[in-house]
Amino acid sequence: MLLSGKSVLITGASSGIGYAVAERLSYEKSKIAILSRSTDILKEFAARYRNDQNIILPLHCDISVKDEVFSAYDKIMNEFGGIDIAILNAGTSYRLDAEDFSAAKGEEVLSVNLTGKFYFLEKLIPYFIERRNGMIVGVSSLADARGFPRSAFYNASKAAFSKLLESLRIELKSYGIKVITVRPGFVKTPMTDKNEFHMPFLMEVEKAADIIIKGIKKEKRIIQFPLPTVISTKIIELMPDSMFEYFTGKHLEGLKKKQL
Repeated sequence: MLLSGKSVLITGASSGIGYAVAERLSYEKSKIAILSRSTDILKEFAARYRNDQNIILPLHCDISVKDEVFSAYDKIMNEFGGIDIAILNAGTSYRLDAEDFSAAKGEEVLSVNLTGKFYFLEKLIPYFIERRNGMIVGVSSLADARGFPRSAFYNASKAAFSKLLESLRIELKSYGIKVITVRPGFVKTPMTDKNEFHMPFLMEVEKAADIIIKGIKKEKRIIQFPLPTVISTKIIELMPDSMFEYFTGKHLEGLKKKQL
């Protein structure tokens, strides 16, 4: 796929992977709609990267609010006349012990990592079906593999999103619609900066963005990286439950001892 001239929607574009992907797209002669709650950052981005080769449309959008999602969608359609690629990237997370379980925090994570995607897809899928073309790029995580301690809400939301994308990929193929699942490992972003544990094979966000853009151009079904973490995740997925619970339990005990 050539990205030149394509209309691209990116959620969560004010930081991390979303920002880096938008930056890469600004060199592809694309029309880019960048969405986030951090409007000032989006406007600064547009001022920095907008030129006569591209169009950048910064839009405030809290993807957990259905009316804001629908409003942003309508503005993009009016401005660009259509959408070719939707990169559903916005995400959030809490590191939370079971002793501090909070339904409110769980709802917040799910509203951004999953429900907000439903809102966009409700608009995008009928539009793509009607034109029999389009691409949905969902940024999930290799953390979708199992239920890791202290990450219950995040793991659950990413696992659900990955399964949603897999189901849609099968159903929408006959309409000429591509559905891509992006499964990063640890990428250096403001969200991972909060992690208190060692993150193996931590990747710079710029490199992650390059891999994602290349994968989109190749129309890959799954874009997952880095390779050592992908292999490790496959092993963990195949690990018997008792073994997984033993080793992750030991790791959790070690983390708690360090905090004492």
